Amino acid sequence: MADPVATILVIDDEAPIRRFLRTYLTSQNYRIIEAASGSEGLTLAASQRPDVILLDLGLPDMDGMEALSRLKQWSKIPVIVLSARGKEEDKIVALDAGAEDYLTKPFGVGELAARIRVSLRLARTTGETREPVVVSGDLRIDLADRRVFRGETEIRLTPIEFKLLAALARNAGKVLTHTQLLAEVWGGKNPDQAHYPRIYVHQLRNKIEADPARPKYLRTEAGVGYRFMLMETE
Repeated sequence: MADPVATILVIDDEAPIRRFLRTYLTSQNYRIIEAASGSEGLTLAASQRPDVILLDLGLPDMDGMEALSRLKQWSKIPVIVLSARGKEEDKIVALDAGAEDYLTKPFGVGELAARIRVSLRLARTTGETREPVVVSGDLRIDLADRRVFRGETEIRLTPIEFKLLAALARNAGKVLTHTQLLAEVWGGKNPDQAHYPRIYVHQLRNKIEADPARPKYLRTEAGVGYRFMLMETE
């Protein structure tokens, strides 16, 4: 069951959608606040400081991307975009603009709940003074000491491989786009480097996955980027 003090701000102009989300999320012990426009949503985000924001892109007073951009200028509140816009370009633009995740309508409530839990975990780890140790299944990534283990066996990675894995692990559960990875790992958006994430993810899978052809840690979001998955400890 979810933390009863976690507050979710729903910004969506469709009353049936807000009612559906309110009914389901309240049953999961979340506190829900609602806005029917971008300006109202920005005001509530500033005054109520929710733990997670669910943002529709089709708002009556401003495009949801504008609301996202304005929000991210001053806030680190995780934003999950909920939109009928299902094109890869729309997802990439939203994620590059700072959204933590993107769900295309219609979506399953179970998937939404899982994405919210991930966003809450990300929010609660913000501001840690020491680099954490990320554990997923039998994989252990020590970000401070720059060491990676699968079970008791240490996995040797190149500096770039580790930097890429660390970027994904720090944002476990969140999609990182190709552009975000290029900026964080390679320091820019050089078109000649556009294929680098794909090549290095392939190399990482060969080292950390038990079955690289069926990866469980490094998932591909087709046309968008990659997501590091948190698995139960084996």
